[in-house]
Amino acid sequence: MVGVRGAGRARRGVVAVGVAAAVALLGGAVAGCGGGSGGGPEAAASAAVVRTSPIADVLAKLPARVEGAKVVVGRPEAPRTVQVLVDPRCGYCAKFEEAGGGALLGLAAEGRVKVEYLLASFLDQGGASGSVKAVNALRASVDEGKFAEYQAAVFASQPKGKFTDGLLLKIADQVPGLRGARFDGAVADMTYQGWVGEAERAFEATGAQGTPVVLVDGRAVGAKDRSMFDAAAFAGTLKGVGIG
Repeated sequence: MVGVRGAGRARRGVVAVGVAAAVALLGGAVAGCGGGSGGGPEAAASAAVVRTSPIADVLAKLPARVEGAKVVVGRPEAPRTVQVLVDPRCGYCAKFEEAGGGALLGLAAEGRVKVEYLLASFLDQGGASGSVKAVNALRASVDEGKFAEYQAAVFASQPKGKFTDGLLLKIADQVPGLRGARFDGAVADMTYQGWVGEAERAFEATGAQGTPVVLVDGRAVGAKDRSMFDAAAFAGTLKGVGIG
């Protein structure tokens, strides 16, 4: 299931699985979170309760770095690369991060793969969802060496309404060593707002119609069969393309 870009986007319309034909060949429209509707049914049903990942101790050890408009997680020398496109406010992205995303990051922790994240904010129309604020905070967490752990907590803690500075800082309280003057200031001042826009433009340049999308060698995996929403199934999907 995917979220789709909504009003104001050239590709507004039918919810599509995966990405455009230039990036991957997938078909079949399904229900998903759409622009202007919040983060989808999963997000709408979840309370603003702060949660962390069950593999937070593993994620805490994962290195992350900014490369242009991407955040790259894992060892630089990892033999394979997987690209992940997500919007922090998309409920289906949260479902992926809890399941397939955890399996993927587990492989990254073992040095088998590195993960390139493109953090979209297309669900944020006029600040309606707080995706821009969330991506800004996620970018700030890279500077503190806490990206993987914080990202998992952000997705696990999607609110009924929108991400606010207060909620993003409350989530950060659950990540040891993240809170501090630099991080808190970056959240309050929207220090990385320019980078957030760059990341959104990079997401749009892929031709993606929605999120979540996982690309291996330029081809979408785990969406058509929905294995991305089941950790064990997605581990099998990744093994099928030579990862794992």
